[in-house]
Amino acid sequence: MATLDSQLPIVVSKIAIIGAGVSGIAAAKQLSQYNPIVFEATDSIGGIWKHCSYKITKLQSQTWNYEFSDFPWPKRENNDFPTHVEVLNYLESYAERFDLVKFVKFNSKVLEVRYVEGQEGPDSSGRIPGDHGKPLPGHPVWELAVQTNGSDAIQRYHFEFVVVCTGKYGDIPLMPAFPRNKGPEVFKGKVLHSLDYCKLDREGTNELLKGKKVVVVGYKKSAIDLALECAQANQGPDGQPCTMVVRSLHWTLPHYRIWGVPFFMFYATRSAQFFHGSPNQGLLRSLLCLLFSPMRQGISKFIESYLSWKLPLDKGTIHPLIPNMAFVGYVESVSNLYTSEIRSMWLSGLIDGKFKLPGVEKMLAQIFKDIETMKKSTRFYKRHCITTFSINHNDEICEDLGWNSWRKKSWIKEVFSPYFSGDYNKED
Repeated sequence: MATLDSQLPIVVSKIAIIGAGVSGIAAAKQLSQYNPIVFEATDSIGGIWKHCSYKITKLQSQTWNYEFSDFPWPKRENNDFPTHVEVLNYLESYAERFDLVKFVKFNSKVLEVRYVEGQEGPDSSGRIPGDHGKPLPGHPVWELAVQTNGSDAIQRYHFEFVVVCTGKYGDIPLMPAFPRNKGPEVFKGKVLHSLDYCKLDREGTNELLKGKKVVVVGYKKSAIDLALECAQANQGPDGQPCTMVVRSLHWTLPHYRIWGVPFFMFYATRSAQFFHGSPNQGLLRSLLCLLFSPMRQGISKFIESYLSWKLPLDKGTIHPLIPNMAFVGYVESVSNLYTSEIRSMWLSGLIDGKFKLPGVEKMLAQIFKDIETMKKSTRFYKRHCITTFSINHNDEICEDLGWNSWRKKSWIKEVFSPYFSGDYNKED
């Protein structure tokens, strides 16, 4: 059994990245000049695409909207919704193309992250002292305890900056708590979390589902995939039904056209951003949003007819009360991949000293503005969902980096064509 007491010498380096999923390799690419150490608990990159996908899982975004800015999909036009295997191959090709695997320590599980600067620890309110002004202060700020290959020996590392890329989903099943004698123990069948289901092989999943009445609790990505697998396993006259238990209904789009109109026209163009409020909008923008509010309601009904915060982060990346640490991969948008990539670019600019963060009070005030805006536009605001004002968010990132926020070659394209990762190629 591993113990956190270790006699191994401490390894000192500048930047640690925890996790080698989509966000982890994006961060590694943007911070490669610092030779980061990437700790990956498993034996491969890819995150949930490798370890938490079902046999029928496909990318729910089109390939043009789920790619790195400098690494387009091969044969993009022939493969709109690739399988999870094809997505994993794409991520592995990206890591190989930019030589990112050399930074990764596989089978290395981070057991502890401890603040060590000055050894003073958190104050009476639980806040960690620190200065956001120097991302790389020249001395260790964080200590990580890492277990490799299940060894009893624990290696300790000291870093100036830590980037957490473990994602929003995690690898520990989250089961609801039930009163005694009113939970899974009184059910005569089998109760299984989706994380445990995805560990089964093809034969195991088919044996589990075939000929059985199945109830899927939930209505998001894993639930819909599970319901489809259940339907496929129960085809034929002897098949049994699959029932979905849904607490709150929400739109699930079967494809990317609404009555023939491309879906990106409602959210992914600069003109569409005027239908929705955004943080820090000026008087003109506020007036336009007010003017367009009836149209916004009409668009919602138009889509509806067709279909008949927990972790406050500045730019979705920096916690105002935790110094020398960033979180990448916690923002939800139409395309989480390029959302993680552009925030990794922003983080690289911060560490390179291209701009400085505002004070804690200003960051907290901005976060509360973001939350209030998200509350008005989506009930998923606690998940830091920025879909309705993602272009505005990216504009602010471009301004911090000193880039032109208008990325198109003409004003017509700027207003009416969709934004995607290729519009945000990194500028020197």
